[in-house]
Amino acid sequence: MSIFFLCFSFVLSLVSLIFFLRKIKENKRCSNLPPSPPRLPIIGNLHQLAGLPHRCFHRLSTKYGPVVLLRLGSVPTVVISSSEAAEQVLKLHDLVCCSRPKTVATGKLSYGFKDIGFAQYGEYWREMRKLAVMELFSLKKVQSFRKIREEESALQQSPVDLNKTFFSLIANIICRVALGQNFNECGFLIGKGRLEELLNEVVLVLGGFTWSDLFPCGGAGRFLDWLFGGHNMITRVFEELDAFYQHVIDDHLKHEAAGKKAMDSQADIAAVLLDMMDKQGTKYHFNLGIDNIKGVITDIFLAGVDTTAITMIWAMTELAKNPRVMRKAQEEIRNTLGLKKESITEEDVDKVDYLKLIIKETFRLHPALPLLVPRETMSHVKISGYDIPPKTQILLNVWAMGRDPGRWTDPEVFIPERFADTSVDFKGQSFELLPFGSGRRMCPGTTMAVASVELGLLSLLYFFDWTLPEGMISEEEIDMEEAGNLSIVKKQPLQLVPVRHH
Repeated sequence: MSIFFLCFSFVLSLVSLIFFLRKIKENKRCSNLPPSPPRLPIIGNLHQLAGLPHRCFHRLSTKYGPVVLLRLGSVPTVVISSSEAAEQVLKLHDLVCCSRPKTVATGKLSYGFKDIGFAQYGEYWREMRKLAVMELFSLKKVQSFRKIREEESALQQSPVDLNKTFFSLIANIICRVALGQNFNECGFLIGKGRLEELLNEVVLVLGGFTWSDLFPCGGAGRFLDWLFGGHNMITRVFEELDAFYQHVIDDHLKHEAAGKKAMDSQADIAAVLLDMMDKQGTKYHFNLGIDNIKGVITDIFLAGVDTTAITMIWAMTELAKNPRVMRKAQEEIRNTLGLKKESITEEDVDKVDYLKLIIKETFRLHPALPLLVPRETMSHVKISGYDIPPKTQILLNVWAMGRDPGRWTDPEVFIPERFADTSVDFKGQSFELLPFGSGRRMCPGTTMAVASVELGLLSLLYFFDWTLPEGMISEEEIDMEEAGNLSIVKKQPLQLVPVRHH
């Protein structure tokens, strides 16, 4: 027994010594950490994050600089708030900084990280990303859904609550593109009006934290989640979404639609994925299963419906608040396209340059995901001269970058003309404008999202004039308050009165 005890003590001491030496080595390597506000024991800097996260981080960056180190519980987090530092993360050190942190919600809703957006960097993610780029969001595939976008953007009724109008428009497009069903059919499966509520709840849980996320080591976090029911909402939302997806997949399989539709260039994404599942090993080095398909569909719904509708809401809000810009846009659109069109096509979009400037300016002031999706370092890296240890969460505050007075003249003012004579774009090469991110983890559905925004806004501005609702005297009364956590939407619904233009 004594020999066993001595051996055990020796091994334990050796392991402790190795761990201690590694910590010393890491501390020496990371001797120049980014500036950090004072933190409290256990909770770290959590007490300083009251309110909307992107605005809290912006306030901290104005005091401590564009690279700030925080402790969210026991999780080290670096917030990047300048385009120069963002370029280092997304271009110079993209490979080191392109993994994803694991949270309870992302793990659950991505079916154990079997999706694309939340999967950790590695061979599986590379193969899934290649699948998305080549099979789901290629230029040919996006163009094949052109008719769907044009049909859904043909407004038949006068909208009043533009929040609901835009959600229904984009949800219709995404349901048809991803699932081969219209929005009403999708809604029927889970209850009328429930789909919008469910997607809002999904975004809410993905943007939140559980105690297990904040204190991943040891059992304290898990105990607090058990005590306060921290996982209950995540589980409920997941089960409801999973049942919805299963209905759709069963419907495809039941009617033997997967193979037939996948032969068609307009096959919906669920059909394409199910057909690929039947042809394992032909192109990709992994086995595609039902959970992979559900994970990808979750990505498409979140990135497709929520963020696209939010962009359209903010664009129309800014146009209503800035009647000069509204008039200029409508004059160019109607003078260019004429006044006798019965429908708008995607060919019309390329004829109206000012609309594209409006969309860029909306992306600058109101990125739907102001902090993008968090990244995680895989090894030690230097950003702006600071040491960033491995397993550090990185948040890129693209909202702050879009309002940086060092980069933009009158950054708080909506001026689409600022983009008229510049090469600044949102495709990942201009680091002062990053609504879709950049580098390896840039959103693969950018082309489809932008096409939906352009066509929807063009239809609204061509067919309707817009006035303030009764009781509102001035554009200054339009409420600009934000709400949300992962994605940021206008808190109060946008109410405008449409007048059919003749």
